[in-house]
Amino acid sequence: MTKQELLQTARETLEANWRAPGFSVPSGRLYPFQWNWDSGFTSIGNAHINPQRALREMETLFTGQWANGMVPHIIFHSEKETTYFPNFDFWDTTVNAGAPQRPKTSGITQPAVHGFVLEHLLNTFPDDAATIATVKALFPRVVNSHRFLYIYRDPEREGLMFMYHPWETGRDNSPLWDASMDRIVIDKGTLPAYTRQDTKIAAADERPTADQYDRYVHQLELGKRNGYDGPGIFAESEILIQDTLMNALLIKSNASLIRIGQRFGFDVGELEEWQQQSTRAFQQKLWHEELQTFVPYDVRAGAQIAEREIGSFTALSAGIASDKQAKILNDYLQSLHDRGFYLCPSFDPDSPHFDSRRYWRGPIWPHMNWLIHDGLKNYGFGKMAEVVRNDAIHLIREFGFYEYFDCQKNTAPDLTQGYGGDQFSWTAACLIDLIET
Repeated sequence: MTKQELLQTARETLEANWRAPGFSVPSGRLYPFQWNWDSGFTSIGNAHINPQRALREMETLFTGQWANGMVPHIIFHSEKETTYFPNFDFWDTTVNAGAPQRPKTSGITQPAVHGFVLEHLLNTFPDDAATIATVKALFPRVVNSHRFLYIYRDPEREGLMFMYHPWETGRDNSPLWDASMDRIVIDKGTLPAYTRQDTKIAAADERPTADQYDRYVHQLELGKRNGYDGPGIFAESEILIQDTLMNALLIKSNASLIRIGQRFGFDVGELEEWQQQSTRAFQQKLWHEELQTFVPYDVRAGAQIAEREIGSFTALSAGIASDKQAKILNDYLQSLHDRGFYLCPSFDPDSPHFDSRRYWRGPIWPHMNWLIHDGLKNYGFGKMAEVVRNDAIHLIREFGFYEYFDCQKNTAPDLTQGYGGDQFSWTAACLIDLIET
């Protein structure tokens, strides 16, 4: 495809995935509702072709915000759609009095992208009245979503939030969570009956395993027992991880909210306190000296998770890394490029846990390339930023608007398409922004 043909297909994908009352589904068949961080990246792409939809996407997402500030990872705008599991009834958010029931939602969150998305829209249309009005209206709601993370997910007030369900990280089945997941002893007789829907649409060898899904359901039930925000989550969960990506994007969005607040004269004192503590804690606790990369911290094990993976590089987009650390991360990406990998693999290709086909255990994700491209540019690594950008565009051109892609160049001649959902919104959106900016 030519550049113009790629852009046209991307526009058509976003148009096909738009739904009433004003949101995008990630992919029409596989993900039929509104997903939290998907909507953020989709708004960034839509800003180039339909600014009104970009704003509306964010407004609609926040109709699902809970009284405690949490923005759930799924907003179920339709209660008639039955092709997805777990649906709204399985989450049963009535266990929390502050959860909205119109629309229904899930009971967990996702990475805090909303602050930097709002800043992106504001920077794109700095003098547009509708953009300014929307950003001003959403600003306190986004701040409150951060407050939820600092209150309910950082009980020891370190400045680093924890996740207790892998779905929250956006990297569902990453090998990062394997040890924590293995600590869960599953009595299958106590699990509620359920039927997966994803493997009816996508290939099973591209998706999380059945055992992993049992553990996802176990963690969902743990959250439900505790109203999804109770202290019992911190007390009981075998999975308590301070994740690189989730904390880096929280820090990135803090910085965006501070700049937005300063522009409009809002009080940003609380944000500045969070930001100072979080940035310091991220540097002190998540840098792994031996591996020379940022890694998550397993609270239950009391140790870092010593693995190289994609979340580390989001520290560049958030401006957390020192210049020395940024160069180390850039050099590592250069080494992968020199060895014949497309960038950026979602997990260490030298690890025995690497799988270039299965979800977050190796494949490339376009929105992650968008973040890493942004971060490399911030630190002046323009050459590597272009490699990351060009690899994403090449993969989409060659293999279609899929959810994720194989990172091994030596297997590419045998492939005809990408993996996961087709006609994927954030793939289209990130492509548009990578080409247009």
